[in-house]
Amino acid sequence: MSFDQPWFLLLLPFAFVPLWLERRHGRVYSWVALAPKDALSDLAGLLLRALSVGILACLTLALAGPRGPEQAIQRIGKGAQMVLVIDRSASMDDPFAGSEASGRAGESKSAAARRLITKFVNQRPDDMVGVVTFSNSAMHAIPLTQSREAIHAAIDAAGGSGLLQTNIGAGLTTGVTMFEKMPDSGSRAIMLLSDGAGRITPKAKQKIADWLARQRVNLYWIVLRQPHGISIFNPNLQVANDGLEPAEIELHRFFQTLKTQYRAYEADNPAALQSAMQDINLREKKPIRYAERIPGRDYTDSLAIAALCMLALLLAAKHLGVKSWQPA
Repeated sequence: MSFDQPWFLLLLPFAFVPLWLERRHGRVYSWVALAPKDALSDLAGLLLRALSVGILACLTLALAGPRGPEQAIQRIGKGAQMVLVIDRSASMDDPFAGSEASGRAGESKSAAARRLITKFVNQRPDDMVGVVTFSNSAMHAIPLTQSREAIHAAIDAAGGSGLLQTNIGAGLTTGVTMFEKMPDSGSRAIMLLSDGAGRITPKAKQKIADWLARQRVNLYWIVLRQPHGISIFNPNLQVANDGLEPAEIELHRFFQTLKTQYRAYEADNPAALQSAMQDINLREKKPIRYAERIPGRDYTDSLAIAALCMLALLLAAKHLGVKSWQPA
């Protein structure tokens, strides 16, 4: 048994005050010997005081919010443990590349991502979902959970304005750590959404590769193309004069060396983004075991009803009682 507001229990001793109270107007007579002995009335008086104690005790316990023990039920569903790693850099507020090319100002990348991610989550009721956002650093928005209210709140919070940097390394490392203390349900994945990439140090690359392999996590990268941005699938891309590949190409080739499953997508409009999510949705629908937590029974209403019933009995008894003896 647990209580939502346990400090109300401090008032519980006051519920026994009626046991010490006496009805003075029923005791004042000129000569006590004139009053006949009435055991039935004494018993009724004791029962009425017990009803008063019960009413006060039930109301006090109801205010404390008692709940029964929480239960965990093992269930089998179709889905995955999935962490959403979402870019929230300032460039995510820009329109898609296709919108600018067509001359039509369409939905921003961040707005489309939030809308379609919400739809994606709603299609997968058995998933455990965690959310990480990143710009110059990573923000642990919510751990892996099945609470749809918490997941939707975290996705909405990912739409806030960010900084100009895109630190994908920090976002990925934070996302992978969510799986460390979570029992493996049979299917795990990270969905990375970004409109660019930054350089990742060799040490960070090794850490990401080791953690993904050890935790058996699949990786899906959806690249929301910048206007006039490069394509990670372009085989004829020219290397810059300094000999460095563009950050997106370098990151894509690193992901291809991972020991776990990796797939990349490019989206320059909301329809392409939705298509990429649909493909991930089909790939990550595997039988999984998960524990559904059932909250304990709430006894507040039951206690309030019990107090109301006892109050009705007390009022009925009051109207049946003899207020005073009539003179002969």
